[in-house]
Amino acid sequence: MDLDDTLINRRDAVTAWAADFSVDRHLAPAAAQALTDSLRDRALPETFEALRTTLGLAESAAELWEAYVVGLAAKVTCDSEILVRLDLLRAAGWTVGVLTNGATDIQRAKLTAAGILDHVDAVCISEEAGARKPDPKAFRTAASRCGFEPHTAAWMVGDNPVTDIGGASAAGLRTVWVSAGAAWATPGLTPDHIAPTVADAADFLLGLPENPR
Repeated sequence: MDLDDTLINRRDAVTAWAADFSVDRHLAPAAAQALTDSLRDRALPETFEALRTTLGLAESAAELWEAYVVGLAAKVTCDSEILVRLDLLRAAGWTVGVLTNGATDIQRAKLTAAGILDHVDAVCISEEAGARKPDPKAFRTAASRCGFEPHTAAWMVGDNPVTDIGGASAAGLRTVWVSAGAAWATPGLTPDHIAPTVADAADFLLGLPENPR
């Protein structure tokens, strides 16, 4: 399972964190949007080197990153119906892992705050794995941490057509795209299944006739 914008809603969490951060530091109204724009797709400690200059912040980049890690983690949640589905998958014989791109500290903080760690068997974060999705190595590492090699009985569930679906397909996994109601629009690539929500994706996997392993 992908983490950001699959198991949790990272986009809304970033927007909420940026608004609170701007208010707490009495920044101009445009600062919240600048923060959101800079952090929307990807955030790293060095991202805050540029932001502290742009926004005139006195804190060091390291201090700003720590504030972001703590603050963003406090904004993320995982819906209880998703956690229930993760448990049902495991009870049905699936080994459930999380494969996510990002820095280890922020991804671990989000996983902990959202209560996901107690409902999965393994976690693979790109920084510690040394490979980012869509690199097939990331998927092979995640599969290894789940105790097997990628094969046709393994599935990737995610929202990103390129990093999740394209990467998993290249690594030999079957795929479920979480569409959130959008239409598939990536030429030359087709997910094995499309589900509007993560819960629907889990229900699809639970209904498969074959042994997940």
